[in-house]
Amino acid sequence: MAVRLNHTIVWARDRDASAKFLTEMLGLSAPRLLGEFAVVQLGDTSLDYMDIGEDVREPGGAKDLKPQHYAFLVSELEFDAIFARIRERNLPYWADPGRRRRNEINGWDDGRGVYFDDPNGHLLEVITRPYGSGGTTVSRPHPLVMSSLSE
Repeated sequence: MAVRLNHTIVWARDRDASAKFLTEMLGLSAPRLLGEFAVVQLGDTSLDYMDIGEDVREPGGAKDLKPQHYAFLVSELEFDAIFARIRERNLPYWADPGRRRRNEINGWDDGRGVYFDDPNGHLLEVITRPYGSGGTTVSRPHPLVMSSLSE
């Protein structure tokens, strides 16, 4: 059997709000509750949102929530719908993970990509082409592909 990612836990200050936000933004089915998790199903994989509490074995507990990055590969039509939701909500968005190109989307690999924050500060990304999938023959190669050529 091939190894596949089944699920990952996403720490949140408000698991329900975060899970609901993701399903609304990506146009997915509502999260289901499973024990202490709000589960967002993405094909065979799920993001299992869990409230971070003061008992978490990190200095300071909940106040030390460390934002993560989650990227979602979507179709061109799904991108249009998601980007429309971002704009309808007047959410800040960026073309890059460093948040330098605000109010822009990127065209890497001749696809489209955009970054935006969830209610806990996790950086969400939607892309229409996997990183590097266009190689060097596309009109807008991904910067990672180009930087690896110069090494």
